[in-house]
Amino acid sequence: MVGGEAVNEARRAAQRALDEDLAGYGDLAGRALEGDGRARIIAREAGVLSGTAAVREAARLVDERLAVTFLLRDGDRFGPADTLGGISGPLAGLLALERTALNFLGRLSGIATMTAAFVAETSGTRARIAATRKTTPGLRTLEKQAVVHGGGLPHRFGLFDAAMIKDNHIRAAGSVCAAVAAVRERIGHVHAIEVEADTLAQVQEALDCSVGVILLDNMGLQHVREAVLLAGGRATIEVSGGVRLEHVRPLAEAGVDVISAG
Repeated sequence: MVGGEAVNEARRAAQRALDEDLAGYGDLAGRALEGDGRARIIAREAGVLSGTAAVREAARLVDERLAVTFLLRDGDRFGPADTLGGISGPLAGLLALERTALNFLGRLSGIATMTAAFVAETSGTRARIAATRKTTPGLRTLEKQAVVHGGGLPHRFGLFDAAMIKDNHIRAAGSVCAAVAAVRERIGHVHAIEVEADTLAQVQEALDCSVGVILLDNMGLQHVREAVLLAGGRATIEVSGGVRLEHVRPLAEAGVDVISAG
């Protein structure tokens, strides 16, 4: 999602956040203050910036007289105590905006920063870092954008743009290939199918029914290595489930194509 639609989504997220915080009544303390003011946005620690669109849209919604300036762009790195930008305008508006703006910047820059740390662990390998659908309700677009700002892949956005056959689908259908056949009968040829495999036997079955993407779910490192060898380049191999930063390098060196995390 890019351009105008991305801005629209940032505006919708900002409106929901302000509705929670101001509830139609406004800032009971801040509105007692008159005059203009100026605020600086200063980083407490190093990171990767994300969330500037949401801050700008929140400022417009609070008071169109608020002027927001960022010295960096989304995806840029910053250091501790760096000034990221500033906001100026009516004091009442500044104070009403403060927490919402910082919530967006903190949450989204945190995701971008963690993503960048994951990406750094894949250096020299073919593995890419991707997001899952384990996002904050109502913030999926912004959080997946933050992953991209950190150098990762957004993966599928939702249930509608790619078919992932998971353990419950397999149980309901009776087998991996039965589930794949049922899904193939009902989706268009342009939609990808990915199968989640818990065992090496399921990996083999997915390969037997010509699945192009196989997700290794919560597999140990040795089983991941065996699955990569078993696939032999016939399918894209993704690994997910309980992936922490310290797991990324060994998984990347095992030869997987994608490492996904929430």
